[in-house]
Amino acid sequence: MFLQHHSNWLVACLTILAIPMTFTAHASDPWVVYDGFQGPGDGKHIVLVSGDEEYRSEEALPMLGKILAKHHGFKCTVLFAIGDEGKIDPLRLDNIPGLEALDTADLMILFTRFRDLPDDQMKHIVQYVESGKPIIGMRTATHAFNLKTSKTYARYSWRDKKWDGGFGRQVLGETWISHHGHHGHQSTRGIVAPGMQDNPILRGIKDGDIWGPTDVYTVRLPLPGDSCPLVLGQVLESMKQDAKPATGPKNDPMMPVAWTKTYKTESGKKARIFTTTMGASQDLLSEGLRRLLINATYWAMQMESKIPAKANVDIVGTYNPLPFGSGNFVKDVRPADLTIR
Repeated sequence: MFLQHHSNWLVACLTILAIPMTFTAHASDPWVVYDGFQGPGDGKHIVLVSGDEEYRSEEALPMLGKILAKHHGFKCTVLFAIGDEGKIDPLRLDNIPGLEALDTADLMILFTRFRDLPDDQMKHIVQYVESGKPIIGMRTATHAFNLKTSKTYARYSWRDKKWDGGFGRQVLGETWISHHGHHGHQSTRGIVAPGMQDNPILRGIKDGDIWGPTDVYTVRLPLPGDSCPLVLGQVLESMKQDAKPATGPKNDPMMPVAWTKTYKTESGKKARIFTTTMGASQDLLSEGLRRLLINATYWAMQMESKIPAKANVDIVGTYNPLPFGSGNFVKDVRPADLTIR
């Protein structure tokens, strides 16, 4: 009787443990899909759009998608800049197949840089933005687009004058200004903004939990509209996590590196926006930054009541991100290679 009971208990436990692993990666197309099936995110679809030359979004977003799928139950579709041979090519500025997935998305997570997409692709992003659904922008999403060929959507470009600052400034809260920290020499420590300790996006996060080797970006203060800074970026003297804060004006004042805001669409809808100027693939080795992004995902979809005291942000499979650097990406990788492992 004991052995039978023990055997049944073991089978039940193994079944429970196996359930989160039943999601699949459909990789016959030039994108990858991770299905969570079970958890708070069950029934919600997140589209993660990568495409930058420098900060390895093609590594960061699949890892983030796996965490959201396995630990939280969201269905995650990850899109990439794709070259002519069907391989991931961040240097290809004008091709991100699969953007039509945004037509049924509940959240867009955008991590692109200076993309020059054709109208038939760009229209899906614009339609999503104007739908009033939530958006998370990471790192270079502040300068996500540089539309040299499109007159239809030219205002989305990062330097647009009529729609001041384009998509970055108008939707996310800022466009590209400059490096505030010394790029490649000074890293970033996250400090909780005054009065934000109880914000649900910061649940389970304290000063110093967030760190990344990328530098702080300059933003214009105050940020526009109802922007609410959540995390400030303390510029550190070096690229080491335990480095001392840099002296002088770089930390007086500190720049926000994560904030929320509202974007009001042309039809009057109000979208929840979360932006962080951190997020390079190496930055996401920081448990605190991963937790910030997972919590922000819940908040963006008005699920903040379901954010746990300390969200599970354990890395799924192996994750060995490359240092940031222009063109420094792994060659000859296809989406089909990005299965769970």
